[in-house]
Amino acid sequence: MHRQILSIALALAACVLLLTGSAFAGSYNYIAPEQVKANLEHKAPMHVLDIQVADAYAKHHLPGAMQSCAYPVKSAEDKAKLDAFLGEISKDAAPVVIVCPRGKGGAERTYEYLKEKGIAESRLLILEGGQDGWPYPESLAN
Repeated sequence: MHRQILSIALALAACVLLLTGSAFAGSYNYIAPEQVKANLEHKAPMHVLDIQVADAYAKHHLPGAMQSCAYPVKSAEDKAKLDAFLGEISKDAAPVVIVCPRGKGGAERTYEYLKEKGIAESRLLILEGGQDGWPYPESLAN
């Protein structure tokens, strides 16, 4: 009896996955603030692409961040701002850490856009929690 219930539950779960798409569809690579801080401290190769608006960037940003002001990355104009950094990002195979206000929609749209432009998804990382979730205020540039 327990096996039948387990089999039915597994079959239902499989159906849900098939109807809603893969469990990994729309998934993104994230990087924890602790790892980014460690990378900065050790001067590990890394591109930090900050998409915050100009006022937010001026208040706080990570050291060495490339200021794109592309947020919210919805228009052709926003995407053109990202295009300006493709040459720099394409020079090497270093990870690209995308920083947006909260690490959600704008970062995800940037991730998808850079992937469309040929940047390997394995290099693309979104800062968990975005700039607003950065727990190390002493390490910010301003």
